Amino acid sequence: MEIRRDFYLDKLIKRKHNGLIKVITGLRRCGKSYLLNTIFYHHLVDSGVDADHIIRFAFDSADDLSLIGESLIQIEKENRGVDPEKFMAYIRSKVTDSEMYYLLLDEIQMLDCFAAVLNGYLRKENMDVFVAGSNAKLLTEFAGRGDEIHMYPLSFAEFMSVYAGDQYMGLSEYMLYGGIPLVVLRDSAGDKAAALQNLFSEIYIR
Repeated sequence: MEIRRDFYLDKLIKRKHNGLIKVITGLRRCGKSYLLNTIFYHHLVDSGVDADHIIRFAFDSADDLSLIGESLIQIEKENRGVDPEKFMAYIRSKVTDSEMYYLLLDEIQMLDCFAAVLNGYLRKENMDVFVAGSNAKLLTEFAGRGDEIHMYPLSFAEFMSVYAGDQYMGLSEYMLYGGIPLVVLRDSAGDKAAALQNLFSEIYIR
């Protein structure tokens, strides 16, 4: 089941081709990655952009890292970032003409020297850059070249778009469990409570 996030999609659409790095920030697990890699990606395709002109890369994905000869396990073991030279070589291999390319980059803070790399892409007329990340200082790294889209968990209206009951029952559940998408999409009360507990213990408190 897809939860529409039209409010944030519209913000991304209005910022296309504005000469800045579009930076999606927000609480962990509020839906940043899904907005960027699924909702916005499908918007681009539906708008007529060829799929091979949309470059999606998640720096916390073992599969994506293998494409540039990096290992997620090795990176964590060595406590280092992703090699920017390997990433830039991969991008060069994908950009084969002068048409517009869209870079959709997730967990960008895991790339070493990411600000310098992305600022370099801003100088190319056929590249539009969108990033998401969990580092609270992410936006400050771009020295005035970043355009922030700050994302929140589901609003009550977004919550109700996938809730089966009436608005009074929905409000009660929304106030109890909140609007984190992965919690909202759980079926039972026990599953919702367990998901919240895991989020607090493994992410928020840590």
